[in-house]
Amino acid sequence: MKYMRIIAIIMVLLMGQATLVSADGAYHFGFKKSSKGQRPSIDEEGFKDLLKKHGAIFTGDLAVKELYLTFDNGYEQGYTGKILDVLKEKQVPAIFFVTGHYIKTEQDLLKRMALEGHLIGNHSWSHPDMSQISAARIQQELDQVKAGVEAATGQKEMRYLRAPRGIFNEQSLAVSQQLGYTNVFWSIAYRDWEPKNQKGWEYAYKNVMAQLHPGAVILLHSVSKDNTEALGKIIDDARSQGYQFKSLDEMKIRTP
Repeated sequence: MKYMRIIAIIMVLLMGQATLVSADGAYHFGFKKSSKGQRPSIDEEGFKDLLKKHGAIFTGDLAVKELYLTFDNGYEQGYTGKILDVLKEKQVPAIFFVTGHYIKTEQDLLKRMALEGHLIGNHSWSHPDMSQISAARIQQELDQVKAGVEAATGQKEMRYLRAPRGIFNEQSLAVSQQLGYTNVFWSIAYRDWEPKNQKGWEYAYKNVMAQLHPGAVILLHSVSKDNTEALGKIIDDARSQGYQFKSLDEMKIRTP
């Protein structure tokens, strides 16, 4: 099976679907933020067709008041347990994108995520710039995470990938797609990943709620104290506006 997957990747490269391997072929994911419930947009970013070609997503159905909570877990600052407590209390599903460091150091939290019904996604083993590594290295990075999560939790399938720092190119999209992954970007985010630059729960709350829109894929970093303390109110107030929180497995995949 492993060799068949490698052959499939080579075929993708030979077919010309992965030619952007230099620095100028790399993209940093960006989007026009939603405001007052309006639709977010990647129309001006230059990579919309590329995401569509390779089945990547950044929103769900923009006509349906559904939200998708996603967390990036590169390392632990002591907040993920509290986040899981809130999700359990509110009965909200989420996906946690994890790295190799997280797998090696946080086995108990991984087990809890799986036991409580959350998805665990791939954030690569060593958090590299995926646009600057070979197809073989991309596969190695993703396979290590998948195997590590399976060993820790028994989760055999891993369908979702979030590129480290949102950096990608056609090769990284094509190779990961051939390996069975859907690349998941986001339509709500703010600068929340700096543990030493936290500004209080209200700052997190206002940033998320100001961007709220139907079909939103919400990116939060689990190292943020602000996110942790704001999460319960975000959930409650989003629900009061008629939103439902869904698992990515429930999303009707909608490419850009």
